Amino acid sequence: MRDPLDGAAVAAEARLWLGTPYRHQASLIGVGCDCLGLLRGVWRGLLGDEPEAPPPYSGTWAESAAPGTDPLTEAAARHLVPVAADLARYGPAPGEVLLFAFRAHLPAHHCAIATQAGMIHAHDRAAVTEVAFTPWWRRHLVGVFRFPGAG
Repeated sequence: MRDPLDGAAVAAEARLWLGTPYRHQASLIGVGCDCLGLLRGVWRGLLGDEPEAPPPYSGTWAESAAPGTDPLTEAAARHLVPVAADLARYGPAPGEVLLFAFRAHLPAHHCAIATQAGMIHAHDRAAVTEVAFTPWWRRHLVGVFRFPGAG
């Protein structure tokens, strides 16, 4: 039986991906990943096989999602544990999965993993990096989750 995960272990697994170049739909440490690929890779590193394969998606998938749907949040709710949080006052807890929407009327479009110092994420035209959880990110936060077994 696997030991329960703690947030520090999740953040440490995510830090292994630092410097991995951005590659849309990829999920290979040191080779390339996007934000979802980072999350998928951390899942594999901590929990083993992924619970489902993501469908092909474009860089603008969130903007073209069917009205009333939120594919990233819906997938997170299927496989991760929701964290009740006052999003306006939220402070990152290491290991939590953060979802962001860049426009109020659109579904979540980006994800990151919280660390004590901020968050680790992959974004277009950059390598996986750890950044501060600034007020800009807080304004766009739309969901917080934990990996199964993480306390």
